[in-house]
Amino acid sequence: MHFDREGYSDEQLLDIYVELLRPRMIEEKMLVLLRQGRISKWFSGIGQEAIAVGATLALDADEYIMPLHRNLGVFTARKMPFDKLFMQWQGRKEGFSKGRERSFHFGANEYHICGMISHLGPQLAIADGVALAHKLKQEKKISLAFSGDGGTSEGDFHEALNVAAVWGLPVIFVIENNGYGLSTPVNEQFVCKQLADRAAGYGMKGVTIDGNNVLEVNRQITKAREYCIREQKPMLIECMTFRMRGHEEASGVKYVPKELFEQWSLKDPVAKYEEYLTFQRVLDDKKIAAIREGIQKEIEDGLATGFAAQPIKPDTQEELSDVYAPVTVPVTAPSGPRSEKKFIQALSEGLKQSMERHPNLVLMGQDIAEYGGAFKVTDGFVPLFGKERVRNTPLCESAIVGAALGLSIKGFKSMMEMQFADFVTVGFNQIVNNLAKIHYRWGQNADVVIRMPTGGGVGAGPFHSQSNEAWFVHTPGLKVVYPSTPEDAKGLMIAAIEDPNPVMFFEHKGLYRSISGNVPEDYYSVEIGKARVVQEGSDVSIITYGMGVHWAAYYAGNHTDLSFDILDLRTLLPLDYEAIRASVQRTGKVLLLHEDTMTGGIGGEIGAWIAENCFQNLDAPIVRCAGLDTPIPFAIELEQNFMANSRLDECVQKLLSY
Repeated sequence: MHFDREGYSDEQLLDIYVELLRPRMIEEKMLVLLRQGRISKWFSGIGQEAIAVGATLALDADEYIMPLHRNLGVFTARKMPFDKLFMQWQGRKEGFSKGRERSFHFGANEYHICGMISHLGPQLAIADGVALAHKLKQEKKISLAFSGDGGTSEGDFHEALNVAAVWGLPVIFVIENNGYGLSTPVNEQFVCKQLADRAAGYGMKGVTIDGNNVLEVNRQITKAREYCIREQKPMLIECMTFRMRGHEEASGVKYVPKELFEQWSLKDPVAKYEEYLTFQRVLDDKKIAAIREGIQKEIEDGLATGFAAQPIKPDTQEELSDVYAPVTVPVTAPSGPRSEKKFIQALSEGLKQSMERHPNLVLMGQDIAEYGGAFKVTDGFVPLFGKERVRNTPLCESAIVGAALGLSIKGFKSMMEMQFADFVTVGFNQIVNNLAKIHYRWGQNADVVIRMPTGGGVGAGPFHSQSNEAWFVHTPGLKVVYPSTPEDAKGLMIAAIEDPNPVMFFEHKGLYRSISGNVPEDYYSVEIGKARVVQEGSDVSIITYGMGVHWAAYYAGNHTDLSFDILDLRTLLPLDYEAIRASVQRTGKVLLLHEDTMTGGIGGEIGAWIAENCFQNLDAPIVRCAGLDTPIPFAIELEQNFMANSRLDECVQKLLSY
């Protein structure tokens, strides 16, 4: 192994040695504690320390790193206190995630580290978002994300690299190629000679380096950082290395040929660097002993503090309150003149006024720039706000959701348009595992709105018409909004953008141009989590949302012999339970109406809550009126049969006849 010390002083070489040795000594101690049964699990990075340490030391301290579970050197080189790290690993409240996350699945903005999720690939897109924030602010900064060789097979890897290249983002993607994805060797994962060769396909630079040579890693990352800032382009760096332990300790290493350990033990990054510094007379036995003694004391002191920390005493209220970031912006009441607007015009106006109010708001989506979006919601926005803030995206929903989270980490707001709500499935992981959980996990909010053009009625078939709002109602950390009127469409859009939490904003396509209303022209908001009483009645409560509100109102208008109480939920997560209770109390007979399929629809959840909390107010069993339990069909006749309103009269009569 050849070390090139040109440009490094003795002091710098020594500092690198200390940072390289620290994670090795910590890991060696963790393995002892694991054998003693004093810790439960460990993912070892022994043999790979040079990559994490060399890369981290090449960056400014305020540049974000997206590490994985074998990058202890990132955390230690960023000077995270060992006692707090150990309490994190032990699941103590004094750790970085209040005991809510394991090992390295956490982040800390103070140290500019974004915590991973187990799905690995999504980290790369978050780095895109952070780099985009640097680009928009014209900051001379980069972001850096790690991937293993196995992770390069994930779609997120392709999407993130493609977006970074297309948008010209200053981000470094580092692949730690250690030869195995758990037990699967690289020859069963890809057939290209080197993973860095893939860079050319994205139109970016790629290099393969010795990942066990800490000076080479540090030098190459330093040069890459300068290149990314100067050229405003991304770069891919493949670091060849080997892990000397199993994927995690329980998996063992029987699947690895013995000769590989023999070969790579001769390239040990700590031992070889120590030998080199000794040869250079930067180190001697006395200095090595003193450095080791200092690190060992740091470890033992940290362990003493960590083991002394008491197990967590759960506080249910704290657990619930930490799921969401607090909303500090008050509701802005409507005022001033009103004018007649279609649903889509009101929605567009809410977005436009939000762009004027929040200069840090960025819109992203397929065809939303000059074309104005598939439904023309953002038509005319580019001349007003420019293409930096109204961004066309490649066809890569997952990467754009991840980029939106990266923007949020850097203090931006973002709105991403799913061209159709149906397409959200390819970004599902980022939404339910990254956006939704991140505030609960380590206190980082996701200031992201995802617009979801949804619903049927126009003969668009199974992939452009389905109602999938219930998928997200089941996910703590998200907010789910579904307006039915132009006034609410504008006010809830403004409120969603003001809210620091991730909001899934459902817009029924059938309402875009079929519904008009009197809408305030000025900036105003409608409180998320508050239902709207459409009309009060005494015979039957119809609790609904979206298109269901119009079905209910039309039915009530044609059956004036009955007194209908119609409640428009407006927000599905969180639900306005007090408004639901009040409606039940007014009538005693409840019909739950939604376009979504019956099984697993939100009507089942509301019905269960009413039965549990309002049973004494009921005069009849709760009735649900919903879409058929089939995919939504294409032929108009079949689609009409699918729709809940085709069974509305039958359901009302069933309720009345009890």
